[in-house]
Amino acid sequence: MSLQSVRDFFAARDLDVPIIELAVSTATVALAAEAHGVEPGRIAKTLSFRLADGRVIILVARGDARIDNRKFKVAFGKGKMSPPEEVVELTGHPVGGVCPFGLAQPLPIYLDTSLQDFDEVLPAAGAIHTAVRISPEQLLAVTNGQWVDVCQRCAR
Repeated sequence: MSLQSVRDFFAARDLDVPIIELAVSTATVALAAEAHGVEPGRIAKTLSFRLADGRVIILVARGDARIDNRKFKVAFGKGKMSPPEEVVELTGHPVGGVCPFGLAQPLPIYLDTSLQDFDEVLPAAGAIHTAVRISPEQLLAVTNGQWVDVCQRCAR
């Protein structure tokens, strides 16, 4: 169902973004990078956070990035990652297949500036064996997201 919601999301926007379906799991950054033959940074991991005020946000960052707690607090206040069962309920996607497309409910989407290190990134597509290849700029436009700087800078 989750993969179908991503297909429906793209179709509703008349987007020609092919969904890559593999026979192997891409549920972690390491597995996804190996399966797609790319460096881990190109995997766009999608995380859900519940903020102290109760709001939930979606954050997409490069696969090898780590959240910088100080920057996160400046941008959003206090928050913590949503537990797996809540992630499924909020996004409609299984953990390992969470993506900013075809969400079960509207949620604000933020893209960490770390994604701008690449011309193309690979977020999941609603299942633990799927992905899409997309530029960070198109990802921003497609998701109606906002840029934010909340990750530690990776060694390039």
